Amino acid sequence: MTTKATAFTQEASTPERFPEFPPRDDMQNTNHLHLRSVLTSLTIHFTHRPNTLIHSEMPVSPTLGMQHGVRIPDLMVVFDCDIEDAYRIDGYAIDRQGKPPDFVLEVASKTTGVVDYTAKRGDYERFGIGEYWRFDATGGDYHDAALAADRLVEGAYQPIRIDMTEDGVLRGYSDALGLYLCWEQGALRFYDPESQSYLLKHDEEAERADEEAAARLQAEAEVRRLRERLDLLGEID
Repeated sequence: MTTKATAFTQEASTPERFPEFPPRDDMQNTNHLHLRSVLTSLTIHFTHRPNTLIHSEMPVSPTLGMQHGVRIPDLMVVFDCDIEDAYRIDGYAIDRQGKPPDFVLEVASKTTGVVDYTAKRGDYERFGIGEYWRFDATGGDYHDAALAADRLVEGAYQPIRIDMTEDGVLRGYSDALGLYLCWEQGALRFYDPESQSYLLKHDEEAERADEEAAARLQAEAEVRRLRERLDLLGEID
């Protein structure tokens, strides 16, 4: 396969920061990323990898000076990057960072669904982004599929295989993250094959913390009971 040439030039007049973009007019990111603590769970999962940028709706472009061609992915993950520079210029400039993002994901909405799997796919491929994922909670009303993804191979996107489990969960493996992305009853989940468990949502984290606290109290009560019994036996002797 022929490698596509990707070249970007820095414009003479370079602004100091990315321009401000109007906020989205739908609740898709809130419903499927923020309320489900996707960013938090990924941040916790990759806490052992320094210089990892995990962000929602941060502008990304080949260069800061471009007036057109800026995309704002719903979710972006970049390993080994200059996080401070991204926050300093309010966006991710590929030429300044020296590498494109490793992973981006778009959540389907009624107004942007078609653009996600057509124009954005072409732009992300041209930017050199390693993996591009698309999630549609409706099951495919807004995107061309409930869950779809592409991996950059020799400069061109190739589809990532999506399977369905016996429980009716759609899932595909992300080489970039080392995780499975899952479509489960309209929810986006990340599954860790190493721990064989999902990355936890806020309510699941709270439930696990409650269970651990209850188990700790029960263990402490058992230790007290055993000590009291030993003390009693000592008195009898």
